[in-house]
Amino acid sequence: MKIIALILSFFLLLRLLVALSNFIWVKLIHRKIQKQATAGVKWSLLIPARNEQENIAKLLSDVCEIEDAPSQIIIYDDNSSDNTAGVAKGFMAMLPQLRVIGQKGAEPPVGWLGKNNGCHQLSKEASGDYLLFVDADVRLGKETGKWVSYAASRNISLLSLFPVQITDTLDSRRIVPIMNWILLSLLPLPLTRHCSWSSFSAANGQFMLFNASAYHKLEPHSLFRSSHAEDIAISRYFKKKGYSIATLTGDHSVRCRMYNNRREAINGFSKNVFHFFGGSAVATVAFVLATTSTPLFLIAYGLWAYILWLLAVASIRILVSAASRQDIRSNTELLFVQHYYFILIVYKAFINRSRKTLIWKGRNIYQ
Repeated sequence: MKIIALILSFFLLLRLLVALSNFIWVKLIHRKIQKQATAGVKWSLLIPARNEQENIAKLLSDVCEIEDAPSQIIIYDDNSSDNTAGVAKGFMAMLPQLRVIGQKGAEPPVGWLGKNNGCHQLSKEASGDYLLFVDADVRLGKETGKWVSYAASRNISLLSLFPVQITDTLDSRRIVPIMNWILLSLLPLPLTRHCSWSSFSAANGQFMLFNASAYHKLEPHSLFRSSHAEDIAISRYFKKKGYSIATLTGDHSVRCRMYNNRREAINGFSKNVFHFFGGSAVATVAFVLATTSTPLFLIAYGLWAYILWLLAVASIRILVSAASRQDIRSNTELLFVQHYYFILIVYKAFINRSRKTLIWKGRNIYQ
């Protein structure tokens, strides 16, 4: 029992060090980006959208305020049943560089997921030197162009951000922070930039900025057309091909409200949770067991072991929250509740995989 306790304690300490390194790294990089001179880089803003009439209006309102504006804005309407296309076209007077593409009634080709097909279609129409793909539920600040300038000045072929998540409901505070808790306590972000190993890769499809030349050469959304975690697959592929990538947490220039309710959040995270662990269900379960069972094995070391364990667990939450600009107090108070939902998400992921069924945006992503 003592040996297992020592192994689990070492793993906890390692995660604490990763969280600390990410906190320091993100702070340093954000300071550099704040001082980054905005260069006149030509970039295209590309938005796949399906049934997003409310979100698309908010996003395009944001785009009207961007200081270093995109030279091109293209929305792919993925056979929406609402008025997504109509709402988007209503902004054309304010955004003359805006186009809406997509044919009503057209479904993705066989073997393609809707978003991947939408991104691929958008890329074929894009003319910018950099291509920024964002989800329709992302909110952009007026200084969004600084990320393009940063990628261009550092010759980064793929820059992906984990946006600041808008968590203004109890359900969102219970579930949404889980994503960054996993990422920022397991993956040292400096290694996504400075290590050639593809295992040190991550990306978030909510915000993916590509060097256009690299994108058109590799056509990643076509290559991973059937993947429901194409963002992670693309980042690993870019690194394998020798292209420079970087993954960062964002600031308030890039925000997102991911889900509207608990059911959406659980379904959404269960869609991708295995991919946070290299696509391995075994590694996912091992992480669940390690993070859940540690207190059971500390009994041999007495009260001080439990105090140190709790301090380490809370410190990880604090560092992750600070690095991702989440509410530190809320994440610390809800850490055990969030862990319960993490276990529930993993369970849901196994159910979905066994049944080959997960309906997302009205489509089964397993078909």
